[in-house]
Amino acid sequence: MATAFTYIHNQWPKLIVFVEDGRLALDNNKAERHILPVATGRKVWLFAQSEAGAKATALWYSLVETAKANELEPYWYFRKDFEEMPVYLRDGKPVDDLLPWNIDPGELKHFAGHV
Repeated sequence: MATAFTYIHNQWPKLIVFVEDGRLALDNNKAERHILPVATGRKVWLFAQSEAGAKATALWYSLVETAKANELEPYWYFRKDFEEMPVYLRDGKPVDDLLPWNIDPGELKHFAGHV
C-alpha cells in the first residue's frame, strides 16, 4: 500500500494537469477511437494470402483513412472516383486530381444527391 501511495504522491503533478488546463481530456478515448481502425487493419492484414494482397489492402485502407482525414465520406469519395476514373484515363487528365486532399467535401454532397 505504501508503494502505491508513494507512486501517487510522486506522479501527482502529472495526474492533475487536466484540472489545471480545461482543454485537456480526462481520458484518451478520442485517441483510442482514432487508432482502433489501424489496430483492426493490422489484424486483417495477417490473413492476406500474399504480399501483394497485403500491399493492396494497406493501400485501400490508407485511401479510406485519408478520405476521412480530409472530411470525406469514404463511400461517396470512392463512388465519385470510380465513376470519374475512366474519363480521367481516357482524356489523359492527371489522376492525382482524384486523391482525397484534392476533393471538396461539398462536391461529394452534390454528387450524393444524384443517386
